[in-house]
Amino acid sequence: MASSFNRVILLGNLTRDVEVKYLQSGMAVAELGLAVNDRRKNQAGEWVEEVTFVDITLWGRTAEVAGEYLSKGSPVLIEGRLKLDQWETDGQKRSKLKVIGERMQMVGSKGGGGGGGRGPSQGNQSYDDGGDYGDAPAAPARSAAQRSTPPSAPPPPTQDEIPF
Repeated sequence: MASSFNRVILLGNLTRDVEVKYLQSGMAVAELGLAVNDRRKNQAGEWVEEVTFVDITLWGRTAEVAGEYLSKGSPVLIEGRLKLDQWETDGQKRSKLKVIGERMQMVGSKGGGGGGGRGPSQGNQSYDDGGDYGDAPAAPARSAAQRSTPPSAPPPPTQDEIPF
């Protein structure tokens, strides 16, 4: 039995445009901000909205695809793992919990327009290049047939289920 499990699945909207940078090795890296909304009833029976902001790092071709097709407000599903970054600034220790994105799925945008996401008529686009990019662990090897067919995913929530 595994002693630990580190897996995160998030569905939300980008808080800013994607900026892709390249390491000296030529590897693409993108830092994303994702807003994930949660809506529930409080003890008084009133609907309360809570937004969680999550920093995400994408590597390789996935980062390039994000930079090409996504912009502020785009709905996107990210699957990855948590990573704790620690550093010291002016003698003070600092840390930040973020997500290393290993798989990205572009979700149809609201009303089929705006936000830079793919419209519903174009379908949802999934991307996972299975590469090993330092911080992102290697995905299992996939055959050419598997790479050309995106893995099946649950259908996206309806507009009534997502309070964006």
